[in-house]
Amino acid sequence: MERSRIAVAGASGLIGSALVRSLAADGHEVVRLVRHGQHGPDEVCWDPEGQYVDAAGLVGCDAVVNLAGAGVGDRRWTDAYKKQIRDSRVLGTAALAEAVAALEEPPRVFVNGSAIGIYGDTGDRAVDEETPPGDGFLPSVCVEWEEAAAPAQEAGVRTVFVRTGLVVARQGGAWGRLFPLFRAGLGGRLGDGRQYWSYVALHDEVAAIRHLLETDGLSGPFNVTAPQPLTNREITEAMGRVLNRPTLFSVPAPVLRTVLGEMAGDVLGSQRVLPTRLLESGFTFAFPTAEDAIRAALT
Repeated sequence: MERSRIAVAGASGLIGSALVRSLAADGHEVVRLVRHGQHGPDEVCWDPEGQYVDAAGLVGCDAVVNLAGAGVGDRRWTDAYKKQIRDSRVLGTAALAEAVAALEEPPRVFVNGSAIGIYGDTGDRAVDEETPPGDGFLPSVCVEWEEAAAPAQEAGVRTVFVRTGLVVARQGGAWGRLFPLFRAGLGGRLGDGRQYWSYVALHDEVAAIRHLLETDGLSGPFNVTAPQPLTNREITEAMGRVLNRPTLFSVPAPVLRTVLGEMAGDVLGSQRVLPTRLLESGFTFAFPTAEDAIRAALT
């Protein structure tokens, strides 16, 4: 990809910040969408929930990447926080898609975040991009999230949806909470441990987004998960091996439901998701196994 001007929303998040570093290291001009007042030429003001974007800041952008959204696992799912989870994604995406569509010269590609939560609890059944959405809160949010990008699609902008799995990283996300526990010898399975976890190394997440940005002709949904999802029990064993720590503890499902409330369903639910379209597009994972991904997160 030639040196490009790329706008990134959610640039301060786990994935966004890693993506910005990667793009900048390769000489791309990165414009960050920020909620505070604009402080420099590399910032563009926006208000996702207020559906405002300073569209003038997007002029000349070759690509727009939207990774913004309130953290699903950041706090207990009260009605107010569930509304924030939905609005931060759906309203923000709609605002950006409309701003992109209104530009005299729109960007070549609009990459929008999404999540494997769209499939709901799939049990032992393997699913890919051909599988219809599941039922429940997260699937409904993901469906609306992707539908909100319609203005960009209708304007002829190549639009990609990155359905991300559980990102293996020390800096944040689910794994950011797991690492300290396992290092202290307190790690263990959650519930019965038979639920599938579809994970991806942070390095591969960023590489996949860049692949989708830079490969002409790719559009629609792409699952960004390692090729071989494992059960929570298998993930627990891999963490123990890599960190050389015991994994004797377990958290019973009733305790998780008491502590986490409705969000426990996301922890105990099973999602065996395959990255079919991503592999078919020619992408190669640098860290395809759980142990590879865990070790990569420690470097």
